[in-house]
Amino acid sequence: MKILFIRLRLIGDVIFTTPSIRAVKRCLPDAHLTYVVEREAAPILSRNPHLSDLIVVDRPQGLQRLTYDFALAESLRAARFDAVIDFHGGPRSSWLTWCTRAPLRIGYSVPFRNWAYTHHVTRSRRLEARHSVVNQWDLLAALDERLGKTPDPQRDSVEMTEDLDVTGAIKHRLAQAGVGPTNQLIVIHVSAGNAFRQWPADYFVQAIATLAKSDPRRRFVITSGPSDRGAKNQIVAALSTQVRQLVILDEELDLV
Repeated sequence: MKILFIRLRLIGDVIFTTPSIRAVKRCLPDAHLTYVVEREAAPILSRNPHLSDLIVVDRPQGLQRLTYDFALAESLRAARFDAVIDFHGGPRSSWLTWCTRAPLRIGYSVPFRNWAYTHHVTRSRRLEARHSVVNQWDLLAALDERLGKTPDPQRDSVEMTEDLDVTGAIKHRLAQAGVGPTNQLIVIHVSAGNAFRQWPADYFVQAIATLAKSDPRRRFVITSGPSDRGAKNQIVAALSTQVRQLVILDEELDLV
């Protein structure tokens, strides 16, 4: 069975699909799994042991985008997939899903895009405490009823295969910053893709202080996007002097 996964755009959203990939491979061990991902998030999946193929796509602008996407759609249709799961539900991913002409095309029920799918999964629009992994799990039941059970946090955790070269470089930079093998490193990212996801600064301050107090071995790396450096600096400035000594900023590590 040839199965295609599609999840475009954001790195974090791609990470949250990795439990689903592993679950499908566990349930259908002989399946040939292919994933379409944009270039920025491709390293998340490049060493995933459950994928047979990874299709890395770009986002050209203007007329080049039309030419590019039509060629991509043609190649996906030629691959003759048996099933497609669209984890995204955006205009581009739903159109690509439809273009595969796979007999089974699974996606969220989204106004004006349901035509792209053979099986629609209702996604709640209410603001509720439901993890993205659980939302995406809803799509799996349409592929195989054995996948319809609620994911287990221990068995179905997110997955990224370690790049030893990158790990070595990061350990070297952390050692230069005073973080050793006995320390527990916690990375805190203060940026959010949408305003409604943004934590208030004092919440970060309280969380860091609580974590630091409960274990003196802990060290913190605080990261942000360029537009949130002011918020990051505000958080660091609000920490006590004792806790601030345990904090490293991402620019100090030169993480590129």
